[in-house]
Amino acid sequence: MASHDTIGDFLTLLRNASIAGQASCSSRFSKLKAGVASILKDEGYIQDFGIREEGPGHKYIDIALKYVGGQPAIVGIERFSKPGRRLYSGYEEIPKVLGGLGVSILTTSKGILKDRDARRAKVGGEVICKVW
Repeated sequence: MASHDTIGDFLTLLRNASIAGQASCSSRFSKLKAGVASILKDEGYIQDFGIREEGPGHKYIDIALKYVGGQPAIVGIERFSKPGRRLYSGYEEIPKVLGGLGVSILTTSKGILKDRDARRAKVGGEVICKVW
């Protein structure tokens, strides 16, 4: 049975659009994608995001990319846990990205959290991606 990694495709969309110098990009909406976009906005990797609806049941998430001095704010974005290999971490083992300069995004029992918030709340979960 074939599976499709929608989060991996979303991260690739962000990576490719920022490398290409595009002002914005859009993808199909999901709560997980909106949670990831919210963390990216809070951490300063994107300017803003919005949700638009085109007809009943057709939602999209629009991302306004951020550039600093002509260079993309997202230097690297990498999928950590994959559909064929799910990786979970307890709150003590959550990986730090570049010694704390980047951010790991997790799905936890308390929602989608960045690594610092998950450690503070003492909850572990599935590490979705790393951003720096």
